[in-house]
Amino acid sequence: MRLTLRQLEVFTAVCREGGVGAAAQRIGLSQSAASQALAELESGLEGTLFDRAGRRLLLNERGRALLPRAAELLERAAEIETSLRRHGALGGTPVRLAASLTVGSYLLPPLIGAYLGRMPQARVELQVENTEAVIAAVAAFQADAGFIEGPGEHPDLLVLPWCQDELAVIAPPGHPLARKRRLTADDLAQADWVLRERGSGTREVFDRAAEGRGIAIRARLELGHTEAVLRAVSAGAGLGCLSRAVVTEAVKRGELALLRTPFLDLHRPLHAVLHRARFVGSSLRGVLAACGLELP
Repeated sequence: MRLTLRQLEVFTAVCREGGVGAAAQRIGLSQSAASQALAELESGLEGTLFDRAGRRLLLNERGRALLPRAAELLERAAEIETSLRRHGALGGTPVRLAASLTVGSYLLPPLIGAYLGRMPQARVELQVENTEAVIAAVAAFQADAGFIEGPGEHPDLLVLPWCQDELAVIAPPGHPLARKRRLTADDLAQADWVLRERGSGTREVFDRAAEGRGIAIRARLELGHTEAVLRAVSAGAGLGCLSRAVVTEAVKRGELALLRTPFLDLHRPLHAVLHRARFVGSSLRGVLAACGLELP
């Protein structure tokens, strides 16, 4: 057998990072050593795994077939290594999670923090992106699992129910609609709005709810981060719509007003996403369980 774990480690790192230089830096090799390992792997498999476009490496069909198998082998090897280390005191490969902005900024950190407090040897990396980027990261094996706000679809991914969330419509405290006792769909249609960018789960749920009531929303400002929406709304730029988990404290402090919109269905399920070919080892399973996702 001519394959080595080091070669597979370089291969999967190149897949995650998109180039040999970044992959070598991630796993602590020189660029020349990483290039040699990749060349030896392709030679041993008697065929290329990437299409070369200048300095870019694009995974080809053979590479896509190898990636989930290589990732599983490396995960199993990491489990063996971790289980045999003395007292289990040293952490192995970190669990890599990706989460959409509301989930990654507000819901997951306390759960992961509590888990790390119980498991001092564990390591977790959390990248926070919008829903589309999270799905892409899990599909490309750049993340071991993802948590998203939108429904999300991808042929290579399992989309699993996780928990429930509800959005809330917010306004600056002095906004005329904040003083109105009964709002209508026309009130919302005539207002200016500050919204998350298209591609975010929050925006997708809000747009679907508004369209379901025939409300044409006038988005005056679109922003790529939840905190930016909060600040713009509190400054008077318009109405907003965010998760209740995000706005509760600002409402309590009097920085925002909560508008009653019973005619809008702003409930949404949150989901976890896993690659169908991903081997779920004990480290990943433990982190997912701590986040409230029990796998069979």
